[in-house]
Amino acid sequence: MQVNVTGGELSREEINEYIKRANELHPGTTSMDIAVDGDYVDIDYHVMPFDRIRRITGYLVGTLDRFNDAKREEVGDRVKHGI
Repeated sequence: MQVNVTGGELSREEINEYIKRANELHPGTTSMDIAVDGDYVDIDYHVMPFDRIRRITGYLVGTLDRFNDAKREEVGDRVKHGI
């Protein structure tokens, strides 16, 4: 993970703890900016966007915008299962 520290210095141990915490709070974090201001830090997390992909009637699709009306209706009629 790429970490950019500005406004001060952090030890490698501190940076590793911030990385560990970022992975707990925001899985998929690809990089973070840490701005040091005395005893305080401001952290901006950069998370890779997640695209949902579904298997519908044998096709792997992310969105339904290319489906015709019949396929969209078929998707609407499917049983949705909870987690």
